[in-house]
Amino acid sequence: MSAKPLTTKNTLILIWNVINFIRKLVLNLVFFPLFFLILIVFTVALFSSDEVKVDDGSALVLDLAGRLVDQKQDIDPLDAILKQRQGRDANGELLLSDVLYNIDSAANDKRISALVLDLGDMAPGGITKIQTIGRHIEAFKKSGKPVIAMGNYYNQYQYLLATYADTIYLNPQGMVTVEGLSSYRQFYKSALDKLKINTHVFRVGTYKSAVEPFIRDDMSDAAKEANTALLNDIWDIYTTTAAKNRGIQPSDFGLDSTRYLKVLNDADGQSGQMALDMKWVDKLATADQFRQAMIKLVGKAAKGHSFKQIDYYDYASLNAPATPVLPQDGIGIVVAKGNILNGNQPAGTIGGDSTSALLRKARFDDKIKAVVLRVDSPGGSAFASEQIRQEVLALKAAGKPVVVSMSSLAASGGYWISASADYIYANPATLTGSIGIFGMLTTFEDSLAALGVHTDGVATTDWANLSVTRPLSDGVKAVIQRHIERGYHDFISLVAKERHMTLEQVDKIAQGRVWSGIRAKQLGLVDDLGDEDAAIAKAAELAGLSHYDTRVIEKELTPEQLFMQKLLSNVAAWVPPSIAHTSAAQQILTQLTAVAQEFASFDDPNNVYLYCDSCNY
Repeated sequence: MSAKPLTTKNTLILIWNVINFIRKLVLNLVFFPLFFLILIVFTVALFSSDEVKVDDGSALVLDLAGRLVDQKQDIDPLDAILKQRQGRDANGELLLSDVLYNIDSAANDKRISALVLDLGDMAPGGITKIQTIGRHIEAFKKSGKPVIAMGNYYNQYQYLLATYADTIYLNPQGMVTVEGLSSYRQFYKSALDKLKINTHVFRVGTYKSAVEPFIRDDMSDAAKEANTALLNDIWDIYTTTAAKNRGIQPSDFGLDSTRYLKVLNDADGQSGQMALDMKWVDKLATADQFRQAMIKLVGKAAKGHSFKQIDYYDYASLNAPATPVLPQDGIGIVVAKGNILNGNQPAGTIGGDSTSALLRKARFDDKIKAVVLRVDSPGGSAFASEQIRQEVLALKAAGKPVVVSMSSLAASGGYWISASADYIYANPATLTGSIGIFGMLTTFEDSLAALGVHTDGVATTDWANLSVTRPLSDGVKAVIQRHIERGYHDFISLVAKERHMTLEQVDKIAQGRVWSGIRAKQLGLVDDLGDEDAAIAKAAELAGLSHYDTRVIEKELTPEQLFMQKLLSNVAAWVPPSIAHTSAAQQILTQLTAVAQEFASFDDPNNVYLYCDSCNY
């Protein structure tokens, strides 16, 4: 039997069959599993009798878990739901604004009679964010409701937040670890030499030490000098804050080994008793003793044997703020958090195009009369940083004041995007400055040659000759260094113009050096010390607003994304905890993703970076 001739009609039918097959395959592979999961969730919700509610007189347990951030990273919607039901995800992220909103709400909530700090899963870091939460806890105390902290163990970041409590409980077998700050890193020069890898570094700035691991085997004296001064500033802020909250001396924290051994011996070697003797904590109590104390304070729960309580995640699910519509003139808030990359980037990372689009959205919104740019970034791409700064200038040209609120860090590229604002606020412990620039290219000609691989050929120009498999010529190196020098001149010229200083004055405090917010205020790099609330008030003042709303300017979701977000948020509380369990493999994947994102930060089209490597305390 002969085959049919391949006519135009037969060809079109064949193409349609292939397309239809692919369409059905995609529907089955993508949409059926999603539908199936949603069906399971609704089934669980239908037959579940659990309901989140707040009993009168309950304590709000602030069981914070994960890392405090100004903006969460985008994750898959289903993954977000599973993590939301899981609650305490030590590898997750906590939105700072949500924490503040719920503490403020609890202060005015007649059903809440106390605040309990349970910080065992809160990740280290972010002294400025901890201080911000602390200020809201102090405001909560004005409601007359007690604040109690309880822990089996406190690391120094958890402990700093715990010091804002009226009473700190510690398990008798627990301990408080307040060891101080340090700055150590790995250096690779000898390893690179052994591998015959050539790293070509171009930089301006005595203290611009981001590239030192590739050209040295130890930290330079200049970097040690700068890091020591910075660490001392931040540590002084920590000890002063903790000592004031506890009514003791700053020298009572970060004990040297001799004094530590003495007070530990005085406590018969018991770390818990030592913490009590040092007045770091108020009471030693087992879990059951704490339970009984809380029952006495707020009463026994209707079910079970514990005290009346609601945890942070359940309370937040019942207490979600309504999305502001801005019926009147208001302040727009644009968050610039993470490494500065090029192009369009998801939430939780700064993109030259995507962050610029948010600023542009605020500029063309008639209801937005001023903008607060919330910066939490160590910098990154020089090109993307300038893209964003140009949009700040466009906002100002449109008659809309821009006020920068620096979070934990706003250094290098983070300072570049801040410099042209009408007013800059930093927190005392903010890491900022790092006014310097560098470029780096790696070539592998020697390592390849050792393997017997060689590169040869011809080119019409020196630039067409560039390759990671060939050495850089002295002429090319000189040109690249000249570009870096010009970039540094542009940076200090920008700062000099915007901060009303001379080039010489800026150069003296630049050179890539990182400063604390306190020092930055003294040096004129920022206008004042304060948190986001102060920046919002200043923006309103500059815009002449006496009554205003605020709104976070975010990327608009598609109708499909909005539908899924609404659908999944409504059923999140019904997902069984067993489904939401985070496996060890997922945790490892999270860590590997973080490493990959760090490498991805080096994506500048000109290989020129405004990046702070010292911003990790």
